[in-house]
Amino acid sequence: MEKKKIILVSHCLLNTATKVNKAKAIEETPEERLRKAFLTRAIQGNIQVVQLPCPEYKLYGCKRWGHTKDQFNHPHFKQQCREMLGPFIEDLKSFIEEKERFEILGFVGIDGSPSCGVNFTCKGQWGGEMMSNTHLQDTLSTIYRCSESGVMIEVFSELLKDANIKIPFYGLDGTQPEMIMQLLE
Repeated sequence: MEKKKIILVSHCLLNTATKVNKAKAIEETPEERLRKAFLTRAIQGNIQVVQLPCPEYKLYGCKRWGHTKDQFNHPHFKQQCREMLGPFIEDLKSFIEEKERFEILGFVGIDGSPSCGVNFTCKGQWGGEMMSNTHLQDTLSTIYRCSESGVMIEVFSELLKDANIKIPFYGLDGTQPEMIMQLLE
């Protein structure tokens, strides 16, 4: 019997409706092209896709503003991530116990996300009252890319470690498509 291959993914890899609303792009972004190619290959390869929850959407909805890691890096957000991810840890344990039937390929997150970035995320002193902020552009200029994981990925990593589960993590960002696509071969 051939093993069923399983890949875990960030929520918005399958459901972009939960992403922060962006200005409409004139042409498709490299990330969007890679997302579509990745999902097409997963379906064609009969790879099972497990969608993790989106804590940003669950806690703030679809009308939220973009955030930075600094804003989510607090006890309540981390606890909410733990609660959302708990059932997935249990599912992984079940799949791993049946190792002759299932193979976990890994997890694919969305690089740049303050929650689901794997290789990089965004940080900065973004926050406060917008209407009375007379220096809003200065506040926005503090946002920068850093080589850290997003908050949910850090929590997910801790939960996996506590459960003695080791799976590789990959970041989808559109700049290294060959690495993500090789995962599904």
